[in-house]
Amino acid sequence: MSNLKALIFDVDGTLADTERDGHRLAFNRAFSDFGLDWNWSIELYGELLEVAGGKERIQHYVQTYQAKIPAGEVLKELAARIHKAKTQHYQALVKEGIIPLRPGVRRLITEAMQAGVRLAIATTSRLDNVIALLETELAPDSPNWFETIAAGDIVPHKKPAPDIYIYALEKLNLSAADCIAIEDSFQGLQASRAAGIKTVITLNAYTRSQDFTGAALVIDQLGEPDQPFELLKGNIEQTYLDLTGLNRL
Repeated sequence: MSNLKALIFDVDGTLADTERDGHRLAFNRAFSDFGLDWNWSIELYGELLEVAGGKERIQHYVQTYQAKIPAGEVLKELAARIHKAKTQHYQALVKEGIIPLRPGVRRLITEAMQAGVRLAIATTSRLDNVIALLETELAPDSPNWFETIAAGDIVPHKKPAPDIYIYALEKLNLSAADCIAIEDSFQGLQASRAAGIKTVITLNAYTRSQDFTGAALVIDQLGEPDQPFELLKGNIEQTYLDLTGLNRL
């Protein structure tokens, strides 16, 4: 059995289903703040998730769908201001406690800590968004459980570029072979694989039809003893993912 030294988690869609009823709603509320008639439906937001990063997603939307912006505005600057407002709305939604952790997340994190397996995060989400989610849904001191939280604009290029994972590995002072990444999307898988990290995919409604070629395991959730996961790709004997299963990968 191999010696797994660290788990590196993505956040949005992986730790919690934050996209549809968190980030999407926050974007729409920010658009309203700015007097914009934009509305990102559930279906449209699924398409926009192909673009990593909130500011980048806004710019892509305007350029692709010819959405109107106020006269005299510079798109990049407007996107940054909208995104700042969106962050405030998102954190308010998180603090309401309406975005719970996905099945198995708390259990696996707890098991890793007890076994001395190190924890890290690699995400395109803003650091303050990550902290808000962890403190609300995991534990007030849970950000300290993660040796590094690589988030947001800390690296030049966002997923699917491997920068954020390379940064996390450098901070952990570990090789890719020492770690497993847990992701939920095609972009995330491309990033972790490009960094050389074996990856488990826990897909969701937005990512279920994406291409996960190269993933070590594809399941619909991490699972619980009384809530088995659905296995879509890979070979594993358990019905919920634990350290034993991860080491065998």
